[in-house]
Amino acid sequence: MTYKDALTAAMTMLAEHPRTLFVGQTMRFGGQAMFATLKDVPMDRRIEMPVVEDFQMGFCTGLALEGFIPVSVYPRWDFLLLAANQLVNHLDKLPLMGDFRPKVIIRTGIGPTVPLDAGPQHTQNHTAAFRLILKTVEVLEISTAEEVLPCYQRALACEGSALVIEHLEKYLA
Repeated sequence: MTYKDALTAAMTMLAEHPRTLFVGQTMRFGGQAMFATLKDVPMDRRIEMPVVEDFQMGFCTGLALEGFIPVSVYPRWDFLLLAANQLVNHLDKLPLMGDFRPKVIIRTGIGPTVPLDAGPQHTQNHTAAFRLILKTVEVLEISTAEEVLPCYQRALACEGSALVIEHLEKYLA
């Protein structure tokens, strides 16, 4: 099974949970690599967002506080940086401030440099930094196709939120 096929299977598995919603840009209309992995996710479980990354994370935190499990999709780390305020200061800290356990599965990717280098604003990897910053959000990185399904199963099963990092160049293999 290829990396991309494994991701498609993982998204299908997540969509089988009655409380998951898929939130982000190009959830309903193509335009980025992650879109193809949603082919078996029903359209009524997808929420298309404009380019408002910080709002998207806050929106997903609110959905989680209401009992939903949003899968918040940021096609690249570079876009997720714009949501760092909501991720670091809100979603990550709510469990430390009371009896709040919002579950958001955040999906992002490290942009490829081959066969086409998308440039320094679309290929950064901030995984190590966010492992240091986040206190309650679990940070998971997927390097191989075999790791994909167990990783997303872990994200779904964990008590709180999870940040899952994919390697977009592996979509091509």
